[in-house]
Amino acid sequence: MAEAKEKAVVESVTLSDGRTVEFVGKRKMLKETIIDDKHGHVDVRLDFRNGETRTFRIPHGLFHKFAGHGAEQKLGDETAGVEDVEDMVLAIDDLIDRLSKGEWSTKRESSGAAGTSVLLRALVEYSGKTTEQIKEFLSGKSQAEKLALRNSPQLKPIVEKLEAEKAAKGSKVDTESLLASL
Repeated sequence: MAEAKEKAVVESVTLSDGRTVEFVGKRKMLKETIIDDKHGHVDVRLDFRNGETRTFRIPHGLFHKFAGHGAEQKLGDETAGVEDVEDMVLAIDDLIDRLSKGEWSTKRESSGAAGTSVLLRALVEYSGKTTEQIKEFLSGKSQAEKLALRNSPQLKPIVEKLEAEKAAKGSKVDTESLLASL
């Protein structure tokens, strides 16, 4: 029987500005963005486990640089753990769509994009629909539903063919020449 996971230690710390915050586990610093729409300020507050706190107001002259950096980070984080470049593109397209709708936080299943590019191409081939129509169709599907589609009797042969083509393209070895010399 597996042992129960130990609960992380929570330490309450009174900060130099009088606030009390909780640090969980080994966390040494907490970060918080404070947006003041009325005055047009954005501050980042950093609270340290030793009781110190610092607040940084983003200077107006650097505002766009900070915004760009944050966007780069947000978009880049979306592809963490995704190996296939085509899957990365789909994950970024999905995030851009969500952000354009004002959705900052949406629960993403781990490796949610993995294998989606092959599934998308298989569905395009199978249905004759456009890539955009298939993206729309897949947008609401869970990873389990996508996996079920990939393994369906109708799509599995197409998926296997596309994956074989992809593997052949990625190979640095000329298998045709090797087989021809057989």
